Amino acid sequence: MSSTKKLKLEELGRIDVETFKQTEKIPLVVVLDNVRSMHNVGAVFRTADAFIVNKIVLCGITPQPPHREIHKAALGATESVDWIYEKNISDALQNLKNENYKIIGIEQTSISVLLTDYTIDKSEKYALVLGNEVDGLTDEALPIYDTFLEIPQLGTKHSLNVSVCGGIVMWEFFKNLKM
Repeated sequence: MSSTKKLKLEELGRIDVETFKQTEKIPLVVVLDNVRSMHNVGAVFRTADAFIVNKIVLCGITPQPPHREIHKAALGATESVDWIYEKNISDALQNLKNENYKIIGIEQTSISVLLTDYTIDKSEKYALVLGNEVDGLTDEALPIYDTFLEIPQLGTKHSLNVSVCGGIVMWEFFKNLKM
């Protein structure tokens, strides 16, 4: 183990923002539905950058860049990942549906499918929707969704931080759509 060393930043071979913008993205959009924490928004941007997500749609009360608190968690990913703001979640989801995205709510519902049981089809485009830290997905938009996924959990909380949840689900879609 003595030959193991941590890589320095310059050894990681990271691409610059311009190269990222030109890189082919996975057919995945992440939608934040009234996510209130700027740290969560920044963390989702950073994860979306890591997994070359097509874009992020910020809805409702979700804070928008530029903001120091978002930037602190995003580490510049607000510059690389494309994003738009749409005030109304139902309008945002209907627009994505009109663009042939499958609308996937990440939520514990009476009809949720476990993430581990869901088949991701490489020929489809997906929009993953993450909801408010307390209230989850907006009720009025529930009829628009194609399906709901939940992450299997065995502990006492049955709840994950929205940015952690987003990271798990984005990784699952990335590895099935890209790798």
